[in-house]
Amino acid sequence: MKSLLQLWQIWALLSAVFAAATALLAKVGVAAISSDLATLIRTVVVLALAALIVAFGDGFRQLSTVPGRAWLFLVLSGFATGASWLCYFRALKLGDAARVAPVDKLSVVFVAIFAVLFLGERLSPQGTAGVALIAVGAMLVAWQ
Repeated sequence: MKSLLQLWQIWALLSAVFAAATALLAKVGVAAISSDLATLIRTVVVLALAALIVAFGDGFRQLSTVPGRAWLFLVLSGFATGASWLCYFRALKLGDAARVAPVDKLSVVFVAIFAVLFLGERLSPQGTAGVALIAVGAMLVAWQ
């Protein structure tokens, strides 16, 4: 039997909990400053934390073995993350966290669509229904 820390579901659930905390903490943090500065501060903290984790795990030794294709896609992913965070913090500055976060979670819907279109993944009928419900739920919360 796998330990709980080897299950992707546990890590995904923890990600959701930390994302929820991020929204609430960021909403309070961005109230008195510009959303772009708030994004920079958060990014520096994330960079420092990730660097510490990689340093203590001997991950820096692997840098020379990262293939060019991996570099390309990770750099592009970094740009997408930066754009997402800038937009997210701007939305938090302008709107209610309880309405911004569900719209942000439409990323789940976009991931499903893009994974089917570009990665050749398939959704089961239940998966398709779940993605559709997420889309409808996000819209209902956002446009109250």
